[in-house]
Amino acid sequence: MRKCVLFAFIFALCSLPAAAQDYPKAEFFGGYQYTHLDPNFNASGWNASIAGNLNHWFGVAADFSGAYDSGVKFHTYMFGPVVSYRQPARVTPFAHVLIGGARASGGGTSTSGFSMAVGGGMDAKVTDHLSWRILQGDWLMIRFSGTTDRKNARVSTGIVYRF
Repeated sequence: MRKCVLFAFIFALCSLPAAAQDYPKAEFFGGYQYTHLDPNFNASGWNASIAGNLNHWFGVAADFSGAYDSGVKFHTYMFGPVVSYRQPARVTPFAHVLIGGARASGGGTSTSGFSMAVGGGMDAKVTDHLSWRILQGDWLMIRFSGTTDRKNARVSTGIVYRF
């Protein structure tokens, strides 16, 4: 009997690392975004990202977006760390800091520069592999031609596929 109890204890102890691995290795997000750029550019578009999770709370993301209004196009491509609070509940809040570039074009001209987004959001689990990103909100800083604009924001919502 003692051997059975000892075996069960060792088996349970050895299975703890496997239980700790219960997090998605990668997540793909795609959805709608609304962007406000100072002073008066308000546009709708798309937002997509892919994140690789290194453990249950830390990952690295690549984020891409596009916003369009009256012939003006604004695109970003940013990369950075993501911190998530995964819990048994169906909701997963997260925060990220993304750094990269931006490109604005329209009227026959275009410019490229630096972009940074600081923000986060909340995903609601629908199935084991599918979630709804209820909200992702970001403060967006851009720098074009030596001018820094810090009064920008974007809000996104969409579907997250986890694998």
